Amino acid sequence: MSGNSGIVTIDTGFQRPAFDAAYLLVENGRGAFIDCGTQHSIPAMLAALEGQGLTPSDVDWLILTHVHLDHAGGAGALMRELPNATLAVHPRGAPHMIDPTRLVAGATAVYGEEEIARSYGDIVPVAAARVRVLADGDVIELAGRALLCIDTPGHARHHLCVWDERSRSWFTGDTFGLSYREFDNALGAPFVIPTTSPVQFEPEPLKASIRRMLAKMPDAMHLTHYGRVGDVARLAGDLIAQIDAMVALARAADGHDDRHARLVAALTDLYVERAQAHGAPLAAAEVARLLEIDIELNAQGLEVWLDRDTA
Repeated sequence: MSGNSGIVTIDTGFQRPAFDAAYLLVENGRGAFIDCGTQHSIPAMLAALEGQGLTPSDVDWLILTHVHLDHAGGAGALMRELPNATLAVHPRGAPHMIDPTRLVAGATAVYGEEEIARSYGDIVPVAAARVRVLADGDVIELAGRALLCIDTPGHARHHLCVWDERSRSWFTGDTFGLSYREFDNALGAPFVIPTTSPVQFEPEPLKASIRRMLAKMPDAMHLTHYGRVGDVARLAGDLIAQIDAMVALARAADGHDDRHARLVAALTDLYVERAQAHGAPLAAAEVARLLEIDIELNAQGLEVWLDRDTA
């Protein structure tokens, strides 16, 4: 548990250790999950409850930052284990939780059927009566603990972030980028990169969402990929600078027959250079290996944005 704030980081086990997090908030004997991983993550979610002396009936909320499957693929199956919980989700995400057909089809188009089955398992619907749609500025109460939910487009149009005044921190999903612990430097300072995965990346809304969160002067951010990070103002500046750099690289690659390969190479060079300047204790090849999936998805997302922006 994080300090006295009642926050538990849960490794969902997706892809590799310390890659994909969900969170459990505990307040006065009641619980709320923020994000949930995939169907394969359910044992870890229930174990986290047990570790805090809670049962599944003590959970009031499952809050989804957005409905990409690494964050929300297990929501329907987990809700079956939580008899008193309400699923809270962005208005654009709610229909996909009630009927995940299009969500699964979209993810299958990106990853393929075999990968969907291997990584995500069964994706089952949530009864509409158990879903609360969250408007920008809505507040969820967890046993008297206020959780402010705001609309944060840029990574996805169905993305929200959650402000917890008690810990003075945000639960950021993917809006505040990716920060893996292997990249922390000798002083323990985190390294961060944006995530522009397909299909709804929008650079200006993403920068605006980062600035909106920064206005709260938070002590920390709780990222899905991965865990709690401080040094928030520096990381926000790094993210905004990189978004601009990534957009410039995408525009430079546009119009070439080998656009995708050029963009993957350019993004790899960008992240390696920045990681080494940060003092990450990794060789260039290891930086590229650890970020390989993210680089591929970032390139795809930038290309979808390019094609939409120039259409």
